[in-house]
Amino acid sequence: MILQLAEARGCPRDLVGGKAANLAEMISAGFPVPEGFCITTAAYRQILADGAELLTTPLPARLEIGIVEAYERLSRDGPVAVRSSSTAEDLPDASFAGQYDTFLGVQGADEVLAAVRKCWASLWSDRATRYRAALDTDRAPAIAVIVQRLVDAECAGVLYTANPVSGKRSEIVVDAAPGLGEAVVSGAVTPDHYRLGIEGETVEGPDDGCLTPSRLGELAAVGRSVEKHFGAPQDVEWAFDGDGGLWLTQSRHITTLFPVPETRGEPRAYWSVNVYQGISRPFTPMGASMIRERQRGMAVYMSALGFSDEITDVDGWLFWDITDGVRSPAKRPQMAAFMDNLAAPSGKLVEQLGRDQRFPAVLDAPPKKRRRRWERMIPAWLWPDQARAKVVRDAERRIAAFAGPVEATAEERLSFVESVRRDVCQIEANLPRDANTAGGTGGQLAGRLLRDYVDEAEIATVFQGVPHNPTTEMDLALWRAGEAIRRDDEAFRLLLDTASDELAAKQLAGTLPDVIQHGVAAFLAEYGCRATSEIDFGVPRWTDDPEPVFAMLVNLLRAGGEEQNAETRFEHAAAAAEARIVELTWRLPTTKQHRAILARFLLRRSRRLRGLREFPKLCLMRGFAALRKQLLLVGEEIVRAERLDRAGDVMFLDLAEVREALGSRDFRVTVARRREIWEREARRPRVPSVLLSDGTAPALESVAREGDLTGLAAAAGVATGRARVIHDPDAARIEPGEILVAATTDPGWTPLFLTVAALVTETGGMISHGTTVAREHGIPAVVGVPGATALITTGQVITVDGSAGTITFGEKSR
Repeated sequence: MILQLAEARGCPRDLVGGKAANLAEMISAGFPVPEGFCITTAAYRQILADGAELLTTPLPARLEIGIVEAYERLSRDGPVAVRSSSTAEDLPDASFAGQYDTFLGVQGADEVLAAVRKCWASLWSDRATRYRAALDTDRAPAIAVIVQRLVDAECAGVLYTANPVSGKRSEIVVDAAPGLGEAVVSGAVTPDHYRLGIEGETVEGPDDGCLTPSRLGELAAVGRSVEKHFGAPQDVEWAFDGDGGLWLTQSRHITTLFPVPETRGEPRAYWSVNVYQGISRPFTPMGASMIRERQRGMAVYMSALGFSDEITDVDGWLFWDITDGVRSPAKRPQMAAFMDNLAAPSGKLVEQLGRDQRFPAVLDAPPKKRRRRWERMIPAWLWPDQARAKVVRDAERRIAAFAGPVEATAEERLSFVESVRRDVCQIEANLPRDANTAGGTGGQLAGRLLRDYVDEAEIATVFQGVPHNPTTEMDLALWRAGEAIRRDDEAFRLLLDTASDELAAKQLAGTLPDVIQHGVAAFLAEYGCRATSEIDFGVPRWTDDPEPVFAMLVNLLRAGGEEQNAETRFEHAAAAAEARIVELTWRLPTTKQHRAILARFLLRRSRRLRGLREFPKLCLMRGFAALRKQLLLVGEEIVRAERLDRAGDVMFLDLAEVREALGSRDFRVTVARRREIWEREARRPRVPSVLLSDGTAPALESVAREGDLTGLAAAAGVATGRARVIHDPDAARIEPGEILVAATTDPGWTPLFLTVAALVTETGGMISHGTTVAREHGIPAVVGVPGATALITTGQVITVDGSAGTITFGEKSR
């Protein structure tokens, strides 16, 4: 029950807690740590087992004597620090800083015993309980207690071996104040604040602070040593005693730093594949391997713009190295335009980095312009329905080859997956492109024909209510299923009164009323291959777990009235687009009517083809669903062989490892470790779109104007309503007429668009999935608004101007 602090090294964290384990490790490495002892969780657990009240019931005699004797040996009646060391503390992904109690200057056996009890009780304080619940961590925590000799501090504080605000790994931050460090940690004083360079030189700090240059240098050196020992940036508490001796009283990981690829030498810049794909959580290992294969189909084009050939994976966060494009004046404009089209404001950040002295220009040839195959696009404009049908036939032929065997061994199923993986992952690149290209190019050509009379934003308004977009068709199919349910009073009430997870369980068991059972089954037969964050192969599809579908159905059923009828809104959007074509082309004078006629032709034919932009993604999802089915069957065989715990664990392996698991290798420990990392990383509140190798996430030089938020004007129109900030659409509740505010969206979000008044996102571009569907539903959208989900709060009244790219704040709702 009682260990000397040095003896805690190597002990399980569930015995000594995180703080004691770290301090013991530091002692063993030779760092200056005040001596002390640890009252382990075994003591705490015995008190609980005896049914004792932590603050009042007498301690077992043997335990009380042991604590008192250890204290007397340590202090000789001098002051000590009594500190908590919970099993849920100083974790790699959660510091729990300040959640448990610390008592300084404790003197005398009775005071020590009382402080130990208070440390135990702090495990169940309101703040600690809420913190654990928010992180969903350690549901059965225990707590150890550390008693250490108190450093008679002349000056104390905290040292960060990387800047915790900017993320910059080459910068050390020190907060210091005279006296005990608890004043700095608790926020009771305003400390001296220093920023130090890699060698310990002062970049920023007071001239008359409590730390001399030599002491700052000493802190920087020991900080770097601690960081090297633990293999990650550290948050270190320290104190200088009256004799000038430096003591370290705690060290833990800085949990807020975003992972960054390891590099050496010159600075590098990276673009987040997660942001580009519209997902704000890490990829599963299988998903990461599949996305790499997918991106190889785009490698020639991407490399020409300055992107790295391969994608780097750091704990499920995927990055392209974009340094070559940033440094190239010839490539940079095209790279920036590509990035802003998909995930603004990434491109603006690239342009900004191009002016950064850390990325000196390298002269090279501009990327070759791709030759437009006019002879192939003209037939698509002349006969758009036939051109679209040709693409669909080709896709169905390819997808039919992905179905896989019905009856087969696990080895045969895996061999099949290995044989078709590349074709599945690269189906988007392999489909005929002429009709798709014609759909986009037609609008561009029409814009040139109407130049000086019509601007680009006005051209974009022509592409609302576009037919044949599979994502829009999916949204409308769900709406129709909801309308059928609405007409059945019993089914309608059941859907509104039953939790989504319970409805999903009944659907899978086949026990729902027919109008729900058959309606949802028909929807899943067509679109069950989809999901939120669907580009990650490892994510369950709606067929696997239809709970999100029921959550979205409930949102749709709450939307009553003709003004909320999705089909009517879509029809009105299409009619408005046709009227807009006429109105825009009539602006040309009589002498230029030949241009107006050609522009009108191109805009109408482009509308017939624009829906193909979303079609290749649907084909990829159908291929993913087919391969997932085969791999999950393989996973079941591996579970039977007791080398995985669940069939879905194959998603935390790659295909080569799945084959090893089919052989004889047990992957249960590996999967558990990877799943823990994935869950830790999934809790990160924000994903930077552009990241530098020193850990900084560049910010735009200006993001606001006259109190408004500004972004990319992505879908025309103006709407005012209450904001609804949503981080996960699968269980989101959004009322009709509210404005959806999200970090990013992908097709799994779009059923929410049917009843919202407008869309605001932190990333996105003119051709990203969210903005394409927003335009087609006729709702205003402003995207690429940095920090939107933090700057806007649910319930706030805002006005979204999708033509000007602004969000104006109104009064908060009461």
